[in-house]
Amino acid sequence: MKRAWRLSSDAAQAQLLLYQSHGISLFPSKHKTVPSFITVRFTRQVNTISNGLYDIVALFSEKPGHPTKEDLINKVATLRNKLIGESSDSVRVCEILDENSEALNRHYPAGSALLELLNQLDSRPSLALQVFNWRRKGLHVDCPMDVYEYSKGIKVAGKSRNIDLAVEIFKEAANRGIKTTSTYNALMGAFMFNGLADRCQSLFCDMKRDPTCDPSIATYNILISVFGSMMLVDHMEATFQEISKLDLALNINTYNHLIAGYIAAWMWDDMEKVFQMLNLSPVLPNLKTYLLMLRGFALSGNLKKMEEVYSLVKDYVNENEIPLVRSMICAYCKSSEADRVKKIGVLMKYIPEEDYRPWLNVLLIKLYAQEDSLEEMENAINEAFEHGTPVITIGIMKCIIATYFRCNALEKLENFVRRAEISGWKVSRSLYHCKLVMYSSQKHFNKMQNVLEEMESFHLGCTKRTFWIMYKAYWNCGQRSMVLKTLGQMFKHGHEVPWDAFPS
Repeated sequence: MKRAWRLSSDAAQAQLLLYQSHGISLFPSKHKTVPSFITVRFTRQVNTISNGLYDIVALFSEKPGHPTKEDLINKVATLRNKLIGESSDSVRVCEILDENSEALNRHYPAGSALLELLNQLDSRPSLALQVFNWRRKGLHVDCPMDVYEYSKGIKVAGKSRNIDLAVEIFKEAANRGIKTTSTYNALMGAFMFNGLADRCQSLFCDMKRDPTCDPSIATYNILISVFGSMMLVDHMEATFQEISKLDLALNINTYNHLIAGYIAAWMWDDMEKVFQMLNLSPVLPNLKTYLLMLRGFALSGNLKKMEEVYSLVKDYVNENEIPLVRSMICAYCKSSEADRVKKIGVLMKYIPEEDYRPWLNVLLIKLYAQEDSLEEMENAINEAFEHGTPVITIGIMKCIIATYFRCNALEKLENFVRRAEISGWKVSRSLYHCKLVMYSSQKHFNKMQNVLEEMESFHLGCTKRTFWIMYKAYWNCGQRSMVLKTLGQMFKHGHEVPWDAFPS
């Protein structure tokens, strides 16, 4: 399949430069070699980077007296901050926009100021929608809305979960003779964002029947994303095959959506195949690609490759991707790595205290119990009690009990049992059997009887194992009368007893 350099490649390089300018290094200097499974060809990219730099420099090097892109961004940022400060008052928002509209539109090309403002309000879709509606209904604005503004408005409506408005804007644009691939893609994206896969696919069919519009690579990327999120792998792969037949140039979003689709379906081999295909193409992996691969390797338990990718995006992940940090911790917990506790300890430092997750807390309790790390286990147990997180899995409770037993921590076990009973944790006979054994080893016979009463209060009757623990304890200490009493209780409850169990 033919592949051509597209704007996406330049954008990927510009994005890479942007990451580095903010201290995000995809290839830190301390890593002298790139991991073996990642093929990055720097030589081939030099000219591309240079061209991308010329394009960026041009934005900031216009003649004095002409507004620059930087000037636009700064002025719009000031306006954005004013709007955010008054976002709860829709009337005041419109007043601020009215006060600034003439100055912005006089100095900048029509629509560019609004588009920049909507981009800067991307994380605040409700406010962005107010801004778009103001522009849409503003009769005082001389220039009519263009395709870019309509497309952005459709996207904003979709992000605001207002699908009816997104469809209305699309139809309004069509009635004004603005029905393009961009508006179709925007509405498909809105459907995708809101999980409306059927409507997204239906609109794609309408687009293919429309003689005025041809699907672009962005159109197919949306379809791949929709099918991937629904784990419709066959549909996703068929869409990719159609792209190949049309000889459309793939961009980084195509690869990222494919990787994400295979991750959703837990198809790890196919995930890696797409990544290898990407490394052999003219398209460059971006930050999102590495974050996806890191997640995939963590979920699949491929620790070696997980650590290789993590080394490339470590600083960014530690600061901005706490869910990925948790996924890596989970991967270590499920592994048999010799130093997994140490590696988990390092990662835990990046999780804020307020970012508590019950499932992770319980997983760590189990891990520390399996490693006989009593202090760490108790710290995790205390955290669970503080957050009201009950452990209701018998297997994990048995791991905890076994740790107390192996560490001969009777007092700590007593304290744990009391708190577990009060806090609604899973209480089982194993818990009390462990107490019986530990009391018997220290000849605390009165406390052994108390354990039986505790069991009864939780409607846990004595089993054959319970009586045998009692029998062995009394037998080893020569408590003949208690031995006979215990054997009698065994008979009473219908448990079979060997004849040689009776003392001579």
